[in-house]
Amino acid sequence: MDRDFFLTTNRIGFSEWEKDDIKLAELLWGDPDVTRFICASGKFSTNDIRTRLEKEIKNKSMYNIQYWPIFKLDSNELIGCCGLKPYSKGKYEIGFHLRPKFWGQGYAMEAAKTVINYAFTVLKAEELFAGHNPNNIASSKLLLKLGFSYIGDEFYEPTGLYHPSYELKKNTLMK
Repeated sequence: MDRDFFLTTNRIGFSEWEKDDIKLAELLWGDPDVTRFICASGKFSTNDIRTRLEKEIKNKSMYNIQYWPIFKLDSNELIGCCGLKPYSKGKYEIGFHLRPKFWGQGYAMEAAKTVINYAFTVLKAEELFAGHNPNNIASSKLLLKLGFSYIGDEFYEPTGLYHPSYELKKNTLMK
């Protein structure tokens, strides 16, 4: 599978979701270990996966951003996704979903740092928002390592829970 990458690091390449990526979307969002923290049921149906893929494609066409699929450069294997979505006027939300076989290898940190840099330099964002399921301790630790500051809990309808929420201001990184 040859992919075009618009952004790369030493290990990963960022691509864009396309309509014919349903098999990749199923590989990622069809895994209950990936979705257990992002929806109330913990599992995405086939329709949920298709809807999620369509949402990412729509975000690309409307806002020129998405939770981009990320791949290992040496094998073109799908790691997961990491990217941005609109949050509020002038503010983006960063997020990432990784396949379990890639957990604990630094891919989330590497991808998130790349997306943060992209948001602040290319998109000229002034701040980013992030939230996570309260049961996802790994995401909490990662966001704090990335420099995000906890700002309170926000109700997240897809899970029915209050998610710890964070922000990262561009000027914070410049200090």
